[in-house]
Amino acid sequence: MKYTELTISQYDQFKALLESTDGVSHRSADGYEKIEAYLERNKGHSFAAFDGNELIGCALCGHDGRRGYLQHVMVKKEYREKGIGKKLVDLCLDTLENVGILKTHIDVFKTNDLANTYWSKREWILRDDINRYSFNKSTNSNI
Repeated sequence: MKYTELTISQYDQFKALLESTDGVSHRSADGYEKIEAYLERNKGHSFAAFDGNELIGCALCGHDGRRGYLQHVMVKKEYREKGIGKKLVDLCLDTLENVGILKTHIDVFKTNDLANTYWSKREWILRDDINRYSFNKSTNSNI
């Protein structure tokens, strides 16, 4: 197993993993240009796991200067329960801590039972004191 910074050169493998992972959305905001901009803006915070040349897991990570955010934390089904997701998240959290960010959030669909179980077993706290609201200036609901 090899862990590296996630780069845009791995986009095709990232997209394939995204599209094959149950419970994870794939929207137009996950297109090549958007992911390229995200990785550039948050350089050094996102990570990939490889078995040989095959991308088998990844975690997108970024921050707004005060809070960290994880997105698309994914591990191929046949590689789960081996600590790969934990290692990816730990790498992300360490880079955030290095820039002074100690609190990180992740959004999980309420219907994604697998992910909700994963995060709740790992000391991540399900918030019931806030509501997330979204506003979309586009007519495309899949953005």
